[in-house]
Amino acid sequence: MGLIAPLYLLLGAAALIPLLIHLLRRRIGTRIDFPAARYLARAEQEHSRSLKLRNILLMLLRVAIVLLIATAAARPVTRLAGAGHAPTALAIVLDNSLSTTLVVNGRPLLEQFRAAAHDILGSANTTDRLWLITADGRVRGGGKATLSEELDRVEPLAGAGNLPLALSRAGGAVRSAGLDSRQIIVLTDGQRTAWTQNTDVGDTQVLLWLPGGTPPANRAVVAAEARPERWTPRGAVVGRVMSKDSTTYRITLGGRSLARGTASPGEEILMRAAPPERGWVDGTVELEPDELPGDNVRHFAVWIGPPPAVSVSPEAGPFVRSAIDVLKGNGRVVDGHDIAVMSADELTSLPALILAPSDPVRLGAANRALERVGVPWRFGAARRGETTVSGEHTLGTAVPDSQAGAFVDVTAIARYELVPQGGADADTIARVGREPWIVAGPRYAIVASPLDPAATTFPIRAAFVPWLANVLTEHLVGEPGGVVGANPGQLLPRPRWADAIEDLGGARSALGDDLQAPAHAGTYFLERAGRRVGALVVNPESSESVLDRISADDVGRRIHAQQVIPAADRTQLATLSFRSASRRSVGEPILFAALALLVAEGVLVGVRRRATVPA
Repeated sequence: MGLIAPLYLLLGAAALIPLLIHLLRRRIGTRIDFPAARYLARAEQEHSRSLKLRNILLMLLRVAIVLLIATAAARPVTRLAGAGHAPTALAIVLDNSLSTTLVVNGRPLLEQFRAAAHDILGSANTTDRLWLITADGRVRGGGKATLSEELDRVEPLAGAGNLPLALSRAGGAVRSAGLDSRQIIVLTDGQRTAWTQNTDVGDTQVLLWLPGGTPPANRAVVAAEARPERWTPRGAVVGRVMSKDSTTYRITLGGRSLARGTASPGEEILMRAAPPERGWVDGTVELEPDELPGDNVRHFAVWIGPPPAVSVSPEAGPFVRSAIDVLKGNGRVVDGHDIAVMSADELTSLPALILAPSDPVRLGAANRALERVGVPWRFGAARRGETTVSGEHTLGTAVPDSQAGAFVDVTAIARYELVPQGGADADTIARVGREPWIVAGPRYAIVASPLDPAATTFPIRAAFVPWLANVLTEHLVGEPGGVVGANPGQLLPRPRWADAIEDLGGARSALGDDLQAPAHAGTYFLERAGRRVGALVVNPESSESVLDRISADDVGRRIHAQQVIPAADRTQLATLSFRSASRRSVGEPILFAALALLVAEGVLVGVRRRATVPA
């Protein structure tokens, strides 16, 4: 037997009170016989033996009652069979990931988990400590009434969540309760992609329930994007569908249907368009709903505008002028003055593709021009000698990573150091060694060499024209910004070019240092100074559409705990709940015993009074 509140045993000292009273009554002083009391004395002497036995019995009853009450106050638990359970720290890990919205037998799996959790909470009592942890790692604590209300408010996630993290937090919660009996109940569909990591929950019993069964065939849109990110105004939507047979799809842009078609299994959807919309626009690739409707829509965003009007300075060199002529020929750019391509010493305004001056004598004028238009970079010392150029992969910028491959087999022969000034806000596109060779910031890009074969091999490479088209039509056109992709709830660094975000209802909120993706899938436009400059596109992880499951034993092998018990069904789950230890509270039976002794004591006192009343 164990005691939860052993200090209450000190109340047992009160058992000395009836004992002292009994002993003191035996030491009553000198007896004086009065004539009127002699008759009573004789009667008492006739029953003295029975009276002594009653007194001793009363004393023992009162001592026992006090000891039983003190013991019950100490909340004893012991290994006894029967109803009830020891005070338990219990956490329910509820898998509410996207895959649990799968409809099975007419009900989503999440609803079945919710009903099972309600059964478990119904068996809790006031001595238990309870928590509810969902797949996104959110921890809710409280009594069973509070958690039942929280349970009804749980919504399915739009993504996978993180079940190992939720399980780890459940382990920390139950261990912090300080109770001997600890149990974690995991309600999950056992999706294979969700259980790839091992989790240690310590000295805790884990009870698992997986509904089992074979999931139905699932169709899903697993990829959707606009190529390129900025259309001027032509571009393409690329998508990919996961399906075991052909399926119909629909592509929308700005809320209107852009195309419909049928996709074969594994086939890439490619739809080219030159729509009339302008600015940042959201779009979707959609399928007909099935048993898992949450992955039948995938979102994308695109900026649409006219071809940029470009002017080229003679100082840019013949290779740049020829490349611009090619782009004009296929409609990627037109003549005009929206974007300038020129040597730095000629720079007067932005946006511009800025080239290093071919003559070192003009270096001072170039740096003064950069300072005049507010570009936070300067040309430094001249460097000569053939050096390999490497592309730089970027994150969260308007320069796509695919452009990093444009610098294969490119060397720089003559260049200048690029020196950042205070507060330089730019992305490095290419490097020479560890030094930046091309950098791009808001409305500018700087090349550290003249684009001439005498200074670099870049202008004579096949990738030069596509790279130039990318810089002019996707980076320097329009407002600085871009598309940031994320999973629901993912934490990202805030894009430097955005200061606010619009929710799906159009409400605007300021951004902090970090950007946490909303929990619901969709396109959230990013703003700077009240203007849309990009979009945060939230889609579920494509792996969440793969519904393959593992067995309860396999899930159990990924959980390091004192004991892992798979429950066969909801009935067994309810039976095994709060059974993390065989010890049960015996406080209530002891209180009933004390009450029974009180009744016996009252009966005995009543009999004694009737026996002592003179006839």
